[in-house]
Amino acid sequence: MAADMTQTSPEAEAAPGRSRPAGGDRSRRFAESGATLNVFGTGFLILWGLLVLVPVLWVVLGAFKDTGELNGSAWSWPHEWSIDSFRRAWSTGISTYLKDTVIVMVFSVSLTMLFGGMAAYVLSRFQFRGNRFIYYLFVSGVMLPVYLALVPLFFQVSKLHMLNTYQGLVLVYVAFSMPFTVFFLHAFFRTLPSAVYEAALIDGASHTRAFFQVMLPMAKPGLISVGIFNILGQWNQYLLPVVLMQSQHGEDAHQMLSQGLVTLMVNQGYSGDYPALFAGMTIAMIPVLVVYLSFQRQVQAGLTAGTLK
Repeated sequence: MAADMTQTSPEAEAAPGRSRPAGGDRSRRFAESGATLNVFGTGFLILWGLLVLVPVLWVVLGAFKDTGELNGSAWSWPHEWSIDSFRRAWSTGISTYLKDTVIVMVFSVSLTMLFGGMAAYVLSRFQFRGNRFIYYLFVSGVMLPVYLALVPLFFQVSKLHMLNTYQGLVLVYVAFSMPFTVFFLHAFFRTLPSAVYEAALIDGASHTRAFFQVMLPMAKPGLISVGIFNILGQWNQYLLPVVLMQSQHGEDAHQMLSQGLVTLMVNQGYSGDYPALFAGMTIAMIPVLVVYLSFQRQVQAGLTAGTLK
């Protein structure tokens, strides 16, 4: 009976017909599922890119056509590239709307980055009583829709006699942009090393000087990223200017670029000067595209810096 008992050799276990380990099948299935997800993700991104680029291309091409050519062939290339529509759009008020928007944006974005950077730096690098409460108070502002604040905001700005003023809209823009700015930069400042900052303090630098000359240059990718987001959000803002930029005592109301495009469309009536409208939209898109394309690498570096460190 003992002679009948034999030991199974490794070669016999690996012989054909035997069941193979399940690890190889799992790895193959995982690779196949990963390839499927990559194909699906790539196709979705291509579709998303077409949904964004096709309307932009349609607007830009329509800006160089006349009304008859635009109505006849909306998707064809212009037979004659004309800039008369840009002249009409510029003369109907786009220049004024663009000037008002740039004035507000220069002050609102600058103040938002200054105050937001200082608040995020203090909350991320210093521990004191009430630190977390103040931080969560800022974060809760991200969840506040602008629609809920329109009516009380209008009466508050009216009591301050700041309706239809640059400073009133600047203060509101800063207030609504601060929560996201503090939330973004708070996480970024926590990733910065403390050795350089401590060395600056040992060399005799004050906290203010160390912040502006040491920490802010190190946080440049994050500042550029959140600055681009603030520029995009404030540039495309429509509701706040409509509510706060209202004329008083018979004076002309200031209008932002988003308001100006709507005014340009309404004032056309039945004339239907769509090339001028498309030209105004193209003028509104150009500054944003230039800013984003100029700082595209810095934006990507700022978004990924927190995960790489």
